[in-house]
Amino acid sequence: MTELETAADTRNLRRVAIDPVSRVEGHGKVTILLDDNNQVHQVRLHIVEFRGFERFIQGRPYWEVPVMVQRLCGICPVSHHLAASKAFDIVVGARQLTPTAEKMRRLMHYGQILQSHALHFYYLASPDLLFGFDSEVAKRNIVGVAARYPDIARKGILLRKFGQEVIRITAGKRVHGTGSVPGGVNKSLSQEERAELMKDAYQMVAWSREAVDIIKQLHRQNRALYDTFGAFRSSFMSLVAPDGSLDLYHGTLRARDVDGKIIFDQVDYQNYEQIITEEVKPWSYMKFPFFTILGPEAGWYKVGPLARVQNCDSIPTPLAEHQRREFVDYAGGKPLHATLGYHWARMIEMLFAAETIKDLLHDDDLEGTDLVASGERQKEGVGVIEAPRGTLFHHYRVGDNDLVTMANLIVSTTNNNQAMNTAVREVAKKYLNGREITEGLLNHIEVAIRAFDPCLSCATHALGQMPLEVSLVDAEGTLLDRRTKA
Repeated sequence: MTELETAADTRNLRRVAIDPVSRVEGHGKVTILLDDNNQVHQVRLHIVEFRGFERFIQGRPYWEVPVMVQRLCGICPVSHHLAASKAFDIVVGARQLTPTAEKMRRLMHYGQILQSHALHFYYLASPDLLFGFDSEVAKRNIVGVAARYPDIARKGILLRKFGQEVIRITAGKRVHGTGSVPGGVNKSLSQEERAELMKDAYQMVAWSREAVDIIKQLHRQNRALYDTFGAFRSSFMSLVAPDGSLDLYHGTLRARDVDGKIIFDQVDYQNYEQIITEEVKPWSYMKFPFFTILGPEAGWYKVGPLARVQNCDSIPTPLAEHQRREFVDYAGGKPLHATLGYHWARMIEMLFAAETIKDLLHDDDLEGTDLVASGERQKEGVGVIEAPRGTLFHHYRVGDNDLVTMANLIVSTTNNNQAMNTAVREVAKKYLNGREITEGLLNHIEVAIRAFDPCLSCATHALGQMPLEVSLVDAEGTLLDRRTKA
């Protein structure tokens, strides 16, 4: 049965809802349609809340926006802060930032990558990976990890804390800072601040290496699970540096097809509308982007760590590059399309972030005083950055009165929308077909979603609470069963 099912096609099917999905940022739900033999006929990830940032930004002075858009999310505010700032760099004519501004922003950004990847892996994903998807629900959480693996939990907490300290010192606050402004930054580092971060930087690199080893070992111990769970073939996209290396702050757009062949390369992201079309579907507030030249059926793609680590030609720090090569060798030199591969790639990126922070802290430009650049004023600008979850687009137009007249955001989770829907469909078909639905089996669906580290608040500009309620309803709408967890 296809996504174009009519009401008549589905009226005799049972509906199972995971509402909302737990251990992700934001509010979404999954609906599963089953027949009387528990055969899966349809699975959809719905984004069910809406908060219209793209509308209420209109009419605001452009210099307010880099601070305002951070309220999309409390997990990745730095990504929105910097993407908006990069868009307004174009508006104020600052095509080239000062060395201090460029390196301060990069330090802020890699602090964000480090803390977000640590948060996701240790707090949200590790309970499933360390205990098993069907494990006792009472211990399948960060508290259970801390009880069973206290050293792993402690290092995860301190890694995230260090990333937050980098953000605090560069942006002014751990959450919703003000350090980046159109054309540059509003502060540099003092010698004391550099020394404060430097004393822990090498330890963070060491712990990040251990994190890569943890997930790498899990993959190699159970390839039958990790290589196939929620696996599907798709294209992928990310920014790359001019030399093709991994750059999470700046670059041009590159995309590869399912076999790793280049679709497009070195595309200036100011022209993103020429290569990406945003499709709307009636059952979700989140859009479905696709590569225009391939069309909506074949042109959807994935972004984020799994895409970035395989899309680049190299990683410009030695330890992370060594791990990237191991990752490529593991897949036999071909693209790895395993959904759980996101975790391995994410930890390689966390190591890259830790190494980059350590290297940047040795640069005296961080203490410079030339903070802001400007040039010929423009009416429109696009800012793109590789947020922890994937490629993030901010696009604005500004009138002669300095007020924003148009805003369009394509966030990382939106770029991954079709990929996430495909992953949960594959998991449902393999693990739920013909079986009695249990909490552990439903958690398999959530495991697939969590692998993408989705930020549903960003994707729909929504704010929601995160208890989990699963309701089983018959074709007439009668409640047959309900399970709830706080």
